[in-house]
Amino acid sequence: MYRTSDYDFPLPADRIAQTPAEPRDASRLMVVDRASGSITHRTFRDLEHMIPAGDVLVLNTTRVFRARLLGTRDGSGAPAEVLLLKPHGDGRFEALVRPGGKLGPGRIITVSPELSVEIEQVTERRTRMVRLRTPLGTDEAIDRFGHVPLPPYVTRADTAIDADRYQTVYARERGSIAAPTAGLHFTPGMLAGLARRGVERADVVLHVGAGTFKPVETDDPGEHPMHEEWYSVPAETAGALNAARERRAHIWAVGTTSARTLESAATEDGRVAAVTGETRLFIRPPYVWTAVDRLITNFHLPRSTLLMLVAAFAGYDLTMRAYREAVGAGYRFFSYGDAMLVT
Repeated sequence: MYRTSDYDFPLPADRIAQTPAEPRDASRLMVVDRASGSITHRTFRDLEHMIPAGDVLVLNTTRVFRARLLGTRDGSGAPAEVLLLKPHGDGRFEALVRPGGKLGPGRIITVSPELSVEIEQVTERRTRMVRLRTPLGTDEAIDRFGHVPLPPYVTRADTAIDADRYQTVYARERGSIAAPTAGLHFTPGMLAGLARRGVERADVVLHVGAGTFKPVETDDPGEHPMHEEWYSVPAETAGALNAARERRAHIWAVGTTSARTLESAATEDGRVAAVTGETRLFIRPPYVWTAVDRLITNFHLPRSTLLMLVAAFAGYDLTMRAYREAVGAGYRFFSYGDAMLVT
């Protein structure tokens, strides 16, 4: 039984990527082979020639929305921040707020003359239910006055570059507050090249929530509360994946979000169901994988559920060895960082 402290590792601050690689597919790619335990070093664009024809690449087509609202508190005029998490209709959202101790029910945050946020209640998990007040459409107001919700370890303000680069080139369904970052490395040219070579593509959706950045604070990972995330596996995708299983082709999950989606939809007989719902699936060692054969992912935070998922797929010892090698070799970590392929 691994403890949370087993997933800690030293990471110099200068290894945390603050800006994306240019171009997207110029990121480095560490290739980790589970069968041999070997670790090799490539460039992400090499991946186009590493996936065999007939295999299936699974992409999470969620789209990040401008969920971070910056404004001032009523009365004092002091700064306040609202991070919209999940819509509840009629302009209502579950949200995180800062400073939490100052923003109880009834408080108003002014974002602009055309947008204010009213705190309605505190939830059991200490988030807030808020209502957006605007003469505009809710999505229009968010898009006009919101900011790209860069993760907390990116220590700069968002810019126009982030509106494009903190989004996959195949993003479609609006709903995430964080990008499925393994997908940030793909370019339209790479995707077209893979299609020409006979690699199939299958799309899923998982809207990434704030829990993706929440470190595991309990000594026993099993006591960590996972926040729910909405996901969907279309019937067309389920059919493509089950057909791949029948012909013994491999399924490549792009990112931990695609991997969790597929495992959440996996059935006892080893197939993938067409399903829409919410998942709290926490994948960590020991875990028996059903729906994923290859994993493309970025390098994750110490003590995080995402690192535990990679350890469940690659094996704990090999994962931690790969992370130590990545630190020593100068790989860039986290959302705007480099990538890892586990075969």
